[in-house]
Amino acid sequence: MNGQTRANIKPGITVLIVLKQDQRTGKVTKGIVKDILTSSPTHPHGIKVRLADGQVGRVKEIVEQ
Repeated sequence: MNGQTRANIKPGITVLIVLKQDQRTGKVTKGIVKDILTSSPTHPHGIKVRLADGQVGRVKEIVEQ
């Protein structure tokens, strides 16, 4: 499932995100969602989240729900 719809993302799920510094390479980072930072219901580049370890990025894929 992709990470462009806010309704699909909940705190506690595991996701793959792209960090700001990795946008050019497309390198993904796996982590658990702590906070959802995007307020709009959808975003073409992915919903911005903060992971449990403090990293911030846009969700590219939802691993589990």
